[in-house]
Amino acid sequence: MHQLELIMGTQQIKRRKSKMNKKLENINTAMAKAKSIRISPQKLNLVAKSIRGLDIKVAIDQLTFSRKRIAKDVLKVLNSAIANAENNFGLDIDRLKVDEAFVGKSLVMKRMRARARGRAARILKPFSKLTIILKQEKDKI
Repeated sequence: MHQLELIMGTQQIKRRKSKMNKKLENINTAMAKAKSIRISPQKLNLVAKSIRGLDIKVAIDQLTFSRKRIAKDVLKVLNSAIANAENNFGLDIDRLKVDEAFVGKSLVMKRMRARARGRAARILKPFSKLTIILKQEKDKI
């Protein structure tokens, strides 16, 4: 810090800090990612579609009582995004909404299965990526 003060001067450092604080005040979104979820993107997208645009309380209820196996992993990512919103950006949890929930392809494990007459069949085991973006709703006054 002292070397930085010698180079820049204390006034410049104070200006930079105030600019950074202003930027953080304007942020009203938070996100979380899961990079390797062992399910096909098509199946994961069914669950992600069910929470898009919902209030986080409703989204948590939707995932908690869903009969899909992957809903537990989606709930973990949603809870991580909520924690990021609260701790990193100081957003109000009660006003958060799922702005985006999108799915992408990740790696595919390729396996072989023995078949009749010395042949082999390919088994594909896909992985997916999930990104959830939360947005704080503005006051309804």
